[in-house]
Amino acid sequence: MSVTIHTAGSFKHSFAFLEKFHHSKIPSELKGFGRRGVDALRSTTPIESGETAQAWDFEIVDRGHGSWTIYWTNSHIEDDVPIAVILQFGHGTGTGGWVEGRDYINPALVHIFDDIAEQAWKVVTSA
Repeated sequence: MSVTIHTAGSFKHSFAFLEKFHHSKIPSELKGFGRRGVDALRSTTPIESGETAQAWDFEIVDRGHGSWTIYWTNSHIEDDVPIAVILQFGHGTGTGGWVEGRDYINPALVHIFDDIAEQAWKVVTSA
């Protein structure tokens, strides 16, 4: 048994689309989203001392092949414990109790994620 495939035409439009994506403005756009995310996280972080709210930052990593990752980070650590994480998810106390976490990270970033997706689509589909 043999299979024969014949094609006609070219991949010119596909390659043009991919080339445009490769040389797009997405990395520079992500910096703006990174700053917006930091502002949103700072404004929604529960405040006692303000250290955790002020410790937000972001990093953009080029993963190659037209792929980037944006990371929001928080550098407020006490006794090897990332404070932003225990505020989000909760934590045990030294006396056997539990302090319930508060979901403040996801609501702060959800609109930014939506905007990133919308803007990325506009960049790669614009003429």
